Amino acid sequence: MTLHLHLMPLLTLLAGILILIKPKLLNFVVAIWLIAVALFGTGGLIRY
Repeated sequence: MTLHLHLMPLLTLLAGILILIKPKLLNFVVAIWLIAVALFGTGGLIRY
């Protein structure tokens, strides 16, 4: 059995929780989110 996880929704959930817990992390979380979206969008992180 193969488990396929969609990473972007999990990252979004994690980012939201971190921002709720520590609002001071907002800049850091947004920066990491933008980098992750760019890497996934360009295929730089995962190639099929």
